[in-house]
Amino acid sequence: MHHMRRWQLADRLRALAPLPTDWTQDVVFCTSLAGRELSRFTGVLGLVHEGDRFPELGQQVPQYVLEELLRDAVDELGTCTFAPGVTVTGLEQDDDGARVTVTDAAGATSTIAAEYVIGCDGPRSTVRELIGSSYSGDHALRPNFGMVFRAPGLWEHVGHGPAVHYWIINSVAPALAGPLDQTDMWWIIAFGVDRETGEREGQRLIDAAAGVAAGATVESTDSWTARMQIVDRMHRGRVFLAGDAAHLNPPFGGHGLNTGLGDAVDLGWKLAAVLDGWGGSSLLDSYEVERRPIQEQVIAEAAANLAVTSAELLADNLDEDDEAGEQARHAAGVRIQEVKRQEFHSLELVLGIEISNSPVIVPGEGAEACGAAAERGSGSGNASEIRVGALLPHRWLADGRSLYDALGEGMTLLVLSGGASASAAGLRAEISAWKAAADARSVPLTVAELEENRAERELAGPTLVLVRPDQYVAWAGEAASADVADLLDRIRGASGDHSGPASAPVPAVAIGG
Repeated sequence: MHHMRRWQLADRLRALAPLPTDWTQDVVFCTSLAGRELSRFTGVLGLVHEGDRFPELGQQVPQYVLEELLRDAVDELGTCTFAPGVTVTGLEQDDDGARVTVTDAAGATSTIAAEYVIGCDGPRSTVRELIGSSYSGDHALRPNFGMVFRAPGLWEHVGHGPAVHYWIINSVAPALAGPLDQTDMWWIIAFGVDRETGEREGQRLIDAAAGVAAGATVESTDSWTARMQIVDRMHRGRVFLAGDAAHLNPPFGGHGLNTGLGDAVDLGWKLAAVLDGWGGSSLLDSYEVERRPIQEQVIAEAAANLAVTSAELLADNLDEDDEAGEQARHAAGVRIQEVKRQEFHSLELVLGIEISNSPVIVPGEGAEACGAAAERGSGSGNASEIRVGALLPHRWLADGRSLYDALGEGMTLLVLSGGASASAAGLRAEISAWKAAADARSVPLTVAELEENRAERELAGPTLVLVRPDQYVAWAGEAASADVADLLDRIRGASGDHSGPASAPVPAVAIGG
């Protein structure tokens, strides 16, 4: 939702979402939808405001709704040609460009020429195969069977109130289920169920999870096993991989979509910089350097969540009315709180990620450099602390705007007057130096000077902060503390480059599944 806001799509998505954000912020563990409640988590998954922490709440939304919105948004862009109904069947590249062969339903082929190609074509990625990249890692042995079903009247039997999803803990149908709307559409994942069993016994599994005869109509099914895998290379020459084509993780915790969008944002601004002529020759090489540690971290976290599902939480007597039942439910609740909390309160894995060892991020003076916190797996510093290599901390400004709304579409030089800068004249000179260096290199640079207010005072950092288009801090320091031209060249991946701006290129091509 952070990125959807930047793309001016957040409100459009919320308008399309069948479940409003304020409908629920809970996750419930129970013996069935109509059965005993064992435990619950409240304020989960960024669905509740935390002061200044972020500008956009999380949003429950079916994936197909998001995909339809993004498809519409792409179709509205004058620079894009949306071409559904074709399949990638070939790919070649050389020093001058790439050529993608596509085949339509009638078998006719055509060739698309491009400067760059992005394979966003999922776990069965043709692009991945064509560049000789392959997954490595593990996959779970236990099968899972997913269903989308319609069950009119089922809400009348749900004894736990609305929830983002319900973990069903019973021996007949250990499962995870949730609503797709407020009327009658639901989804369910039955753990340990193979395709054949699921197709044959889908109604029984739904009824067992519901705790009543649900009268369900199954709309679609999906048999899958969890995979914890990442490719051996995320790009070759002019071809890049993003999203599931590059990495796979279990869905528990909901990190897959965040990670895929993060790939697109990181690669997107860098490709734009190169295509617009101000990105240097090594900028695109930083894509894999920056994203791989994050992807590996997400895979590890999701795998830890996978280790305890409904099947691992089964216990005797959970539905009994006697003392043994009370004791069993209490013990189950204690264990659930211990082993599942991190799964639903994991904003550090979304907002606290720090990029380490990137050649286009420059540690500065007066701001914390990333490193130790990234190795620990989260941004463990103060949420107000400006850290090089981390997301710029969010604050609400005095005029009611988000700090992020004050940033430009390219690079932004954020000026904090509360820093340790020397004279006002020196600061003016430093800002002028940044503008001159950016102009000389055709770098789009917005200067955002924060007026003295609470938001600025609470941001712990130096006077000058250079923020990338993805809203990560590329450098931070004091006035007159650095060679501005050299800094800018390093951050745009152009250290050692001696060529002028590139001529107008052929557009890039993104290939989706």
